[in-house]
Amino acid sequence: MAMLRKWVIFLVTITWCTHSFGQSADPELTENIEIGLSTETITITSDFSGADLTIFGAVDNIDPLLMRQGRYDIVVVLEGPSRNIVVRKKSRVLGIWINTNATSFRNVPASYLVSMTRNPQDITDDRSYKQLALGADNIYIEPINENGDKRTIAEFREALRATKKSGALYSERVGGVQYLSSNLFRASLALPASVPLGTHKARAFLFKNGRFLKETSDQLHIAKSGFEQAIYRTAQDYGLIYGFLAVLLAMATGWLGRIIFQRD
Repeated sequence: MAMLRKWVIFLVTITWCTHSFGQSADPELTENIEIGLSTETITITSDFSGADLTIFGAVDNIDPLLMRQGRYDIVVVLEGPSRNIVVRKKSRVLGIWINTNATSFRNVPASYLVSMTRNPQDITDDRSYKQLALGADNIYIEPINENGDKRTIAEFREALRATKKSGALYSERVGGVQYLSSNLFRASLALPASVPLGTHKARAFLFKNGRFLKETSDQLHIAKSGFEQAIYRTAQDYGLIYGFLAVLLAMATGWLGRIIFQRD
């Protein structure tokens, strides 16, 4: 009987040690997010009038209970290439509208398209959005002349945002991110007709119970195709030749028009 008791104690001790070792060797897994683009390049033509871009992604190591409760939120951003932009203000002087003031900003995203699972206020608070610089209203738009009048800079900064929003270059789509399964999701972004060319950065932000967890990113290149692309590349890379050919074309068109429409 004593021998049997010793074997039971031994087996219990081994089981407890194995269980404790397994817990220490297998730390708690954390959530992770990944996105994938079906193509690295989108080509557009002269008759392009806008389109919807779909980005697929997956969330790993989720808590099934929290997922069923809708506690995981995703915000997807497609950020266009950065450029220096000059914002001008027109005023009426002696009956004529002329530019009376201007402010320049550096490294401004040419476009900023956002898609999310729910309304912004239901995902996280304003403080988190500002810390992440997430959302068109939270992008830091840096003036080139930082010593200028603060009120004037703020006025021009808001005017820049308003102009971008009116042209659909800065947009927000609530409900544009939808779960396809317990961990797969799809994000739809509206590309405007004036979507800028160049390299765009696709970014996905994962939130859990209103708390930011992870971010991932990928790149997308948007370019013209066909004859339009050839003209665009010539204008960008060979400006002098492009200008010379444009002048020749204008002269030839004027001469041809005079021949066709000349009166007897």
